[in-house]
This record gives sequence, C-alpha cells and structure tokens, in this order.
Amino acid sequence: MSGDAGERSRRYGELARQQILITRRGYERAFAAKGVDWARATAQARAYMPAIERHLPGLLDEIRGIAEGSGLAFEEILTINCRSEILHAATVAKAGRIIGECTSFALEPDRTASGETVLGQNWDWLEFLSDATILLEVEREDGPNYATLVEAGLLAKMILTESGLAIGINTLATSLDGTADRVPFHFVIRSLADSPHIAGALERVAGVPRAASGNYILANADGAVLNFETSPGGPRNVTPQIATTGAVVHANHFVDPVPGGHDLAPLAMADSFVRFGRMTRRVARAEDRLSDEDLRAALADHAEWPNSVCCHPDPAGGPDERWTTIASVVMHPARRALAFTVGPPCENAWHEIDYRELLA
Repeated sequence: MSGDAGERSRRYGELARQQILITRRGYERAFAAKGVDWARATAQARAYMPAIERHLPGLLDEIRGIAEGSGLAFEEILTINCRSEILHAATVAKAGRIIGECTSFALEPDRTASGETVLGQNWDWLEFLSDATILLEVEREDGPNYATLVEAGLLAKMILTESGLAIGINTLATSLDGTADRVPFHFVIRSLADSPHIAGALERVAGVPRAASGNYILANADGAVLNFETSPGGPRNVTPQIATTGAVVHANHFVDPVPGGHDLAPLAMADSFVRFGRMTRRVARAEDRLSDEDLRAALADHAEWPNSVCCHPDPAGGPDERWTTIASVVMHPARRALAFTVGPPCENAWHEIDYRELLA
C-alpha cells in the first residue's frame, strides 16, 4: 500500500475485503463465546475513542480508510482493533481462559550462525480465524516503510521496518485489564512501526496510557535486542528485560512482578509456562550458535502437545475454543528479510521474502 494514511488504508480495505469480513464475523463469534454480543462489543470499543484521539489520533485515519475500502462501518473496524481489550475484560470478569497467543525469541548476532540479529515467534490464535491472515506491505512518506503479518482489518501485528526494527508481541493478562480510558493494544503495536530504534519504541510504549497488558520483543539491525512486559497504565507498568546473555525469550505469562496487580496466566494461559521453559532451553540457553534451521526446529517443538510451542487444535475443545499456530515468523532485520509459514511450522513450508527494496 502507498499514499497518505487515508489513501493507503482504503486500498488495504479494498484488496483485503474478503479476509476482513472473515475477521469481522470471526470476532463476533469469539466475543459471543465469551458472553459479549456485538452491540456490547461495539459500545466497549467506542469507550476507547477519547484516549485514541488524545494520544494517537493519526491512526484513526487508518481505521476510517480500512472501513471505507472494505465497505464496513468505522465502528466495525474500530471494534475488531479493540479485540484484545474486549476479550480480556470478559476473561477478567469471569476468571476464564484466554486463547493462547505466541511464543517468541530474539537473539543478538553472537548467538546466531549467520552473525545477525534474529527475531522469531509463533502466533497462536483461533482456528476459525486462520484464513484472515495477510501480509501487509506499507510504503509511505509520513514514516518508515514497514511490512506486517496481521489479521485482516487490524492495524499491525508482527512488524519489520525500514528503520531496521523487528517487532514481535505476546498476549499477557492481569487483574488490571478491562479499563476503558486508555489506548488499545493494537493501536500501540501499530505506533511502534514509526519508531527509529528500540529506545524510541520503549519511549512510545511507556508514553501512552495502555488499556491492555502485552509483551513486546524487539531486535534491530545493528545487534540490539530487548523485551518489555507491560500492564495497563503508564511508565510504572513497563518492565524492560535485558538480554544479559544475548538472548530473550517470552510466552504469555509475566516473568517479573506486575506493579499494582497480579498475573492471570496460571489460570487463563497455564500452557505458557511449559512453552517458556522449552524456548529457554532450546534457544536462550543453547551452547552453540543457532542457525535458522535450529530456530525453526525450536518453533516446531511439540512438548505438552497440543498446547505446545507449535500449537494444534485440541480435540477435546469445542469449535469456539480451538486454537492453532496461525503463522510462524523469523525476521532478520539487518538484511530486511522475513520468513513465515501459513499454519503450524511442523507441517507447512517456509516462505522467504527479501524486503531490501521496500525497507532499504
């Protein structure tokens, strides 16, 4: 996509219209499974508008453009971009299960066989939304170009930028989630594509009041990596985790204490702990430099199947509760390269894209 925010977002909406409809219908189904009908979800999404207008107003032009291009209403696109907040609020209210989402790693150059920084992750999400995934390529004059693997209709997810940043994310959930007067998670994620470097990304995350918990894992082209856990609030609720051994890994629980609250993962995402342990052993504590083949093998790990690093639908789960690895991603920010699978990496081919032209 290219042009100003409205123009490129309209084009996004036009080209991905069918996938956006899958996302729209899929989230109506996902919300209903948590006891939230579409009208209530839309009302919850509207409640975030004042905070978005105050802190990230430019991103509303992108929401409007996607809506115009797809033929859906502004509020429908806004609502799917507030899906984390709506689902988290329902989970906190009912002390329920959150669909697992993501196991990730980032390595400094002296930990990889290629001698380059590498960031990778599995994105685990609802099986019935798997056909909504797209790779969005954005060329613009108002910020760095970027590519993002994302649910159609959402602003961004895993990101590789012209500035040499690779960005991964992990869902987190705390007792603090569910507040409406702050900026939604996917708006914060999209804002990171504008960052010139890791420090700038950390400043952006700390500088806005966040509505949802989330983990951000970053690597840049010149060799730095950093992870930071966040819970709802401001800078007090941001905890950076430094790669003292040249590696950081993460799953869906907090490694550090939650300021002013507590982690819901033992109840809501209990599989996170084993996944974190497997990624720690296979990646963070590996004695040898790791090749892409090694990293792809770690992302295909099946310990604790089906809720493993490489996630598969649980036969015991109902149709609205089955999740799977939607995509696996490995990014090399120095050479602006992104590799991905469509579906679990244990059974799907890797596709490699050279983004040096778009992200030079």
